[in-house]
Amino acid sequence: MKWISACLALSLCSISFGADRPNVVVLLADDLGYQDIGCYDGPVKTPSLDALAKGGTRFQTFYSGCAVCSPSRATLLTGRHHIRTGVYSWIHDGGQKSHLLERETTLAEVLKGSGYETAHFGKWHLGLPSEKYDKPTPDKHGFDYWFATWNNAQPSHKNPETFIRNGEPVGKLKGYSCQLVVDEAITWLDQHRDKEAPFFLNVWFHEPHAPIAAPDEIVNEYGKQKDKAAIYSGTIDNTDRAIGRLVKKLREIGAPEDTLIIYASDNGSYRDDRTGGLRGRKGANWEGGIRVPGIFTWSGKIRPDIVANEPAGIVDILPTVCGLLGLAKPDGVHLDGSDLSGLLQGNATAFSRHQPLFWHLQKSRPIVAMRDGKWSLVADPDYELSTSNMFDETWIPKIKAGAYTNFQLFDLTEDPNQTTNLAADQPEKLALLKEKLLQINASIMADGANWHEE
Repeated sequence: MKWISACLALSLCSISFGADRPNVVVLLADDLGYQDIGCYDGPVKTPSLDALAKGGTRFQTFYSGCAVCSPSRATLLTGRHHIRTGVYSWIHDGGQKSHLLERETTLAEVLKGSGYETAHFGKWHLGLPSEKYDKPTPDKHGFDYWFATWNNAQPSHKNPETFIRNGEPVGKLKGYSCQLVVDEAITWLDQHRDKEAPFFLNVWFHEPHAPIAAPDEIVNEYGKQKDKAAIYSGTIDNTDRAIGRLVKKLREIGAPEDTLIIYASDNGSYRDDRTGGLRGRKGANWEGGIRVPGIFTWSGKIRPDIVANEPAGIVDILPTVCGLLGLAKPDGVHLDGSDLSGLLQGNATAFSRHQPLFWHLQKSRPIVAMRDGKWSLVADPDYELSTSNMFDETWIPKIKAGAYTNFQLFDLTEDPNQTTNLAADQPEKLALLKEKLLQINASIMADGANWHEE
């Protein structure tokens, strides 16, 4: 029923848009920090990404969907808070029922309903079948073709053994994960796609998530061979080179005007030295755990060489792609993200965020965070969970019924590092923002899946 509804909702738009629909490419890094890449004043040489930023709009304050992996990816594909989609935290397929619910309408399904060929390459981590649990594979979420791993490239980025192609294990591969992912994408572009149709490439790299590895000659440019910081930088540099190869192939297929490219990371870095001095890191709902790069480029449609200061995030990708392409948004569901297309095309007054940005992660302290304009509001839970790092689905009733305490308020314009709590100095602002946070939280929890019951 979901697929029939999506096709009906999109049919008029796909007919009226005509044959000149652009290709869409989403590039996602894994655990890459706010200040890793060159165009964000990071230490890694990333000429390919810098060129994409130069050719489009780079967001100075861009946010992940969550401070850890699986939830952020669910948010990217749906434009909805991850708890609505069935994903509370990072997914362990062998020990959890959790997965991206098949009832959710993904970006791949929106585009497929408008005549796009769709393919996913790289990390998935939104649920794959295990011995214990039967879960939907990427083709059930709108992808015609998929080449993926459930979580990490194992045993490391070098010579990974964990890739699956359209449901069949691939076995050990020779090379580095980012390059192998782009190899597969290029092969699909050359050999498998319908060359008369536009395409959607969802390219989710494993780098720089641990366990890390990069070619020696690249690592040598950043330090000694066993220096983890140098290897970490080498994985990002290697990924940039892979992106360069993919962009070159895209340019061989068509002009820059033919392709919309979006780049981001799923959450902040696990390295404290790569968060741009922001408080916290991966796994925490402080700015360092959720602030990431965000780049949109589409020649002739998105303004070039722009640095946007409007707060935005991964949650906005689906509604923004719909806005840029003139497609209907998924019908009958609440989108937490907003359409950035007017802002990207030079009409800042056309943009209005309908709902503040909101984060929830049960093991983080603070457990919730919200950004509304220049204001950041965070809070702790008024309940306790076990110390397990892995999400326990029996926690869900306590999470859904739980309240919050220790609210802290920060002015991110004056205090981006969140060092000065203004809650006592701004009681009226605190009360207003607290009310907004609790309303969003209640809406999200009402939609959350009850995996403990099913």
